[in-house]
Amino acid sequence: MRYKYILLLALLLSALSIGASWGASSRALDDMDFSYVHPLVRIKDIADLEGARSNQLTGIGVVMGLAGTGDKAPMAMQMMKNVLNQYGLSVPQNTIRSKNIAVVSITAELPPYVRPGQTIDISVNAMGDAKSLQGGTLLQAPLKAADGRVYAVAQGPVLVGGYTAGGSTATTTKNIPTAGRVPNGAIVERDVPTDYADGGQLAILLRQPDFTTAQRITDTLNSTFGAIAHPADAGRIIVDLPPQYVGAPTAFIAKMEKLEVEPDVNARVAVNERTGTVVMGGDVKISSVAVAHGNLTVSVTEDTATSQPGAFSGGATAQNTSTNVDVNEEKASLIALPATTTVKDLVKVINATGATPRDVIEILQAINEAGALHGQLINM
Repeated sequence: MRYKYILLLALLLSALSIGASWGASSRALDDMDFSYVHPLVRIKDIADLEGARSNQLTGIGVVMGLAGTGDKAPMAMQMMKNVLNQYGLSVPQNTIRSKNIAVVSITAELPPYVRPGQTIDISVNAMGDAKSLQGGTLLQAPLKAADGRVYAVAQGPVLVGGYTAGGSTATTTKNIPTAGRVPNGAIVERDVPTDYADGGQLAILLRQPDFTTAQRITDTLNSTFGAIAHPADAGRIIVDLPPQYVGAPTAFIAKMEKLEVEPDVNARVAVNERTGTVVMGGDVKISSVAVAHGNLTVSVTEDTATSQPGAFSGGATAQNTSTNVDVNEEKASLIALPATTTVKDLVKVINATGATPRDVIEILQAINEAGALHGQLINM
């Protein structure tokens, strides 16, 4: 019996500790400090090196081995004829009949620093009236850049993330079966030179240009390596290689990209009315404003009733239609927001009123039209 009481006491203490920790975590979430908006991030996560860029590659090829889901247009037969001609087979185009091939467009991205012999992923998309690329294999096809030169050669089995199945009377389709990928499906044949440290100097390009962020990166570099950097504009920073790193620029870049800075961006509010998504940045401020928001619902219904005449009255059965109009206007919720209201305060007030995401979008648009939203409202 004594052990039973000890066990009950232990369970009670455990429950009390769990409840206390839950309440503490809830209070901590409510008292969270949102004044620290932007965290420290590495330079490599917000900037790129000028001269080290990707290049787009495109091509046209033929996918073989389809189970009757290929092209029916003459374009596919012409492509098939061209393929046969490359192997010394001359066949009239009007004699080629096949539903197992499809003409596709091929796209790929050639990353920087990739050398000949390495492989890259490619995307394959049907160009004609093919129904599915499932089970097909891409024949060897060259991939060219904007200068017209061949930089890679693609070939391999196509992986499709969808399917099409059915018979003569019904067909079902999932996702997009006319588009697929070939992982490591292209072999690089020519590289692109990357002169990122020409003449002992390199440039840093911000992915989101901002004068404040550019100056902060400059101050961090100068305090670490000496007076070597200066901002050219909001998106470009010129850096002179320190004398000890002129012969080893990669060692300098490896140390530079690990430095942490606090980025700064414009205050923005992004809304998407199609999905009801609202994303507000922490720098958004709202001036003193009062918002009244309510819903008006009008419901119109029609009821049909049958009227039966009395016995031996000589009357006829008739139908009578009555229309009912019901107007329901919800009481508007008046929200008073003081000056310099932050995102945290706005979210707490709107959540307390039980507003839906679309109500929040309408409220934000109204606040912006009133000139009280200090930030950029972006409609996606």
